[in-house]
Amino acid sequence: MEEIWRRLEGYHAIVYFAPETEAVYAAAGLKGFWMGYFATRSAALGAVSADVVTASFYNFAPARVARALPDAWAFCSPETALKARLKVVDQSLRRLVGDLVADQLTAEAAALARRAVEASPRAGRTLFAAHAVLPVPAEPHLELWWAATALREFRGDGHIAALLAAGLDGCEANVMSVAMGVAPQQQRDYRGWTEQEWTAATDRLRDRGWLAADGTLSAEGRRRRDAVEATTEELAKPALAALGPEGISRLTECLHPLIQRIVDGDAIPFPNAMGLPRIRLSSG
Repeated sequence: MEEIWRRLEGYHAIVYFAPETEAVYAAAGLKGFWMGYFATRSAALGAVSADVVTASFYNFAPARVARALPDAWAFCSPETALKARLKVVDQSLRRLVGDLVADQLTAEAAALARRAVEASPRAGRTLFAAHAVLPVPAEPHLELWWAATALREFRGDGHIAALLAAGLDGCEANVMSVAMGVAPQQQRDYRGWTEQEWTAATDRLRDRGWLAADGTLSAEGRRRRDAVEATTEELAKPALAALGPEGISRLTECLHPLIQRIVDGDAIPFPNAMGLPRIRLSSG
């Protein structure tokens, strides 16, 4: 199951690193990278406040979100932001995967992923529900991206529930990711936390015995973090249940050539702020 989630995330995540964002988001009226990020990712929810986005995205510092929202909605409507995001995806996928945008495997992957989205429960999955009801693009490479986006938000909603159950707040979750080595050392800057906030979160985790004195994960910290991941995986299962083992295997296979080109094109840095590990492509 882990492999399919990594591939879906990899197909979705190009939108965060694509050079096309600068021109497209500026043309939509959005000012700067972070305003573009917060407005386009949250636009499925409507013209929501910074508090709503901070709550639903979970691991960003409130101050970082507040510098982008609600100001973004004075420059760009949610509808325009969604169109701009999809335009970035279209341009970047055509650049990265070329002829595969019209390949039969892409169309098959889109159909499978869409079936998973349509069969997934929405209760308690705010970001998933918001993206799942967006209009489905007609072209297969964009339909697949729409589905991959909804499914990754489904898993993300569950991950937030797992973090809450474990008693990890947004800053602490970032500190843990850095300690595990799955997020870069610059994670504090990427997520907008101050040095004081980061230090306080680190101290809280040390007091719980989850971090060693040198900032690495303790045995207890590893056990607790593994439990979060296990809960996340368990909560993610309903999203792909409709496909069954054969459908999941086939979707994984169909995504392989697309992800191969995305990885070969260095479209996603490793490590990255999402904590997405390097995608294994040893088999189709």
